[in-house]
Amino acid sequence: MSTINNVLITGASSGFGKLIAVKLLEQGTTVIATMRDAAGRNAGAAEELKAAAEGAPGALHVLEMDVSDVGSVDSAVKQATETAGPIDVVINNAGIGCGGQAEAFTAEEFSQILDVNVLGVHRVNRAVLQGMRERGEGLIINVSSILGRVAMPFAAPYNSSKWALEGLIETLRIELTGTGVDVAIVEPGGFMTGFMGNMFEPGDKDRVASYGEAADAPEKMWSGFVEAMTAEGAPDPQDVADAIANLIDKPAGERPFRTIVDPLMGGAGAAGLNELQEQVQVGIAQNMG
Repeated sequence: MSTINNVLITGASSGFGKLIAVKLLEQGTTVIATMRDAAGRNAGAAEELKAAAEGAPGALHVLEMDVSDVGSVDSAVKQATETAGPIDVVINNAGIGCGGQAEAFTAEEFSQILDVNVLGVHRVNRAVLQGMRERGEGLIINVSSILGRVAMPFAAPYNSSKWALEGLIETLRIELTGTGVDVAIVEPGGFMTGFMGNMFEPGDKDRVASYGEAADAPEKMWSGFVEAMTAEGAPDPQDVADAIANLIDKPAGERPFRTIVDPLMGGAGAAGLNELQEQVQVGIAQNMG
């Protein structure tokens, strides 16, 4: 890829997205930081990013984008292109989480998570891919999770969304072969970020109560997680931002497809799954000619 000038980040108001934006600004990149309600609920986050940009060599554009709304996505990408020029890199970071018994989530709640975590990525990719293919270069980095490779209790909609995301990007990787466009997946483990504040519980409280003494099991598990993530020596979310910046810096065509960032649990076995997956996919590609 020629010199990378413009990087668009979704979900840049907090967590990994915000850290990535600041990291890239410090490296001299033009950052298009997108978020919902940039002039309202997230106005403070937008101002913090602008303050960070003042002392950095990079340039910042904060734009409104709701990844669950195709009109909002298309409008933001159009505005970003008109303001900063062609988008070189997209970082699909926006997402929501959940905590609770699987059966207590209504279908509508389940759908909401899939809409943001999977279809939101697809909407953004559709908005940028044609331009990237026409230019013969581009990079799309997708923030998945270790939970996109292994499952844990009390996060079924989130698990499902990240497994679906992995399948979507694995397919996209194959389809974009030879176009000059790279796609990559970053799989963070446990980190304490603002993401935890976006988690919601299942709406069917009667179904939760039907678990009796086990009704509060999700709360106990997540409380233990928060305790571990806030203890001395807990993983630093900056590690994820640094890993993404390193991916961007690598030459086109030489970037690893999957990158695990999990200092606490060492990937929880995901590395082995990734290696096996790669072998299987290579075999499929060879059989298809």
